[in-house]
Amino acid sequence: MKRVRWSQRDGAGLEYVALDARPDAVVIESTIVGESEADAFGAMYRIECDARWQVTRLAVKLAGGAAIDLTRKDGDNGAAHAWTDASGAPQEGLRGCIDVDISATPFTNTLPIRRLQLQPGERRVIRVVYVHVPAMNVRAVEQAYTCLDADGRYRFEGLDTGFSAEITVDQDGLVVDYPGLFKRIA
Repeated sequence: MKRVRWSQRDGAGLEYVALDARPDAVVIESTIVGESEADAFGAMYRIECDARWQVTRLAVKLAGGAAIDLTRKDGDNGAAHAWTDASGAPQEGLRGCIDVDISATPFTNTLPIRRLQLQPGERRVIRVVYVHVPAMNVRAVEQAYTCLDADGRYRFEGLDTGFSAEITVDQDGLVVDYPGLFKRIA
């Protein structure tokens, strides 16, 4: 079990993550106390992945508020990367997404970094389930990751927004430095 903490660069928030990587699955649980657009919030999330770091379930709960519970399955009838909500209703707008991105945490960068295993100079465009916390809006977006070097530097690009950042990760793909947004606490 690996445990990691991050703080928001502006000092307004803190996150604690417990990462349990087993041979057959990866489970991440986290608690966040943060601030976004001057609104303080508390949230918990749980992400379940298969052994290849492909997300199979995402659950996000806002303290005192909304909850999101999504499951991804690869069907036998060509329903690749099909998502459903907690009641089993299909979420067609999320089809094709493997990874998730929760706005309030740097952890979700780890998912595509571990899954894609990019080589230095390699860039990949992916489609992800994006969850904006605390608004709890869910939509599919396109992002890109580029491995800048073998020392754990990556360029993250939000292709829908034009946002770009160079992030540094450790040997486990966990963010150490996300300029302007998050920093790891030793």
